[in-house]
Amino acid sequence: MADGIEIDFLPVGDGEHSGDAIAVRWREDGQYKIMIYDGGTKAYGAALVEHVKTHYNSNYVDYVVNSHPDNDHAGGLLHVLENLTVGELWMHRPWAYSDEIRHYFHDGRITDDSLAERLKQKMSAAHALEDAAEKREIPINEPFAGRQIGIFTVLSPTRDQYVHDLVPQFEKSPKLKKDESVVASVLDMIKEAAGYIADRWDIEYLPDTVSTSAENESSAILFATIGKGGYLLTGDAGVQALRTSADYAASVGIDLPQRVTFVQIPHHGGRHNVSTEALNLLVGEPLQNATAPPTRTAYVSAAAKAPRHPKKVVTNAFVRRGFRVGQTKGRAISHFTQGTPKREGWGPITYLPFFEEVEK
Repeated sequence: MADGIEIDFLPVGDGEHSGDAIAVRWREDGQYKIMIYDGGTKAYGAALVEHVKTHYNSNYVDYVVNSHPDNDHAGGLLHVLENLTVGELWMHRPWAYSDEIRHYFHDGRITDDSLAERLKQKMSAAHALEDAAEKREIPINEPFAGRQIGIFTVLSPTRDQYVHDLVPQFEKSPKLKKDESVVASVLDMIKEAAGYIADRWDIEYLPDTVSTSAENESSAILFATIGKGGYLLTGDAGVQALRTSADYAASVGIDLPQRVTFVQIPHHGGRHNVSTEALNLLVGEPLQNATAPPTRTAYVSAAAKAPRHPKKVVTNAFVRRGFRVGQTKGRAISHFTQGTPKREGWGPITYLPFFEEVEK
């Protein structure tokens, strides 16, 4: 039986580029369990280690999870593996499936071994985690839908989807036989129009035609329940992964819109990762009453100087659904339940308002 949880978002990114470094601690059968979900870039691993030692009073992490192989999520985890004792590493290893996916690519000279080496080199931060774990004899597991990471259930991706749909479309993979299978939507290739538009509670400007990279869609989405609370971590997932998660959850009897009380806003609040349809499936439809007090919480990792993270149109969408929205923007923020240890120097945060103007 699990009770009490702390979810800490560390600030990642001094400049315009955001990243994710999230530490989670909960109590299970009277014992604390610790999970790190992404580690930011290489420079942020030391901050994660210090956070665990200082605030969790531990040198041991039960689970390290790399949601997907992008450097702003995988880079800092190497320092964690090298400087803390780790029970399990959860990460995808796309290079392990070269024999299953080689036939998808245009270049017939590619061998299983050469494809695997290419993927390892192109995703060097993630591959370094595999090497470090193997040297330390840390068990490595892949986070596919249905697998359990402590109290967290993996909702997406499925193994088949990951291997046959996503990895062949990775930007770091070779050219596919049919170019049209990886062409982005026309909207994604058009630069965002400058300026703002007035927003209203009863209108949402989130088109269903948005798309993101296959790497982002491969993010391991995790969900856990503790008491009446439901906790959802999304990495850089896009609408495809969010739909998959909602479908899988429903198939195993989890009503996400009714259960989610805390959610990580995907991809630093970018507007190419969420749509009205996907959010309705994942966390429920907008509230009718604009004056109803928020009963749920959403956090977003955004660099202090990132001009486009998070998007107001995205944070407004969560506010409409009864969430109070917190952002890092250069400071660590923590979501915790009653009964977790007090921390000196940590105070309340200011939540984002419902913005009257949003990006076009």
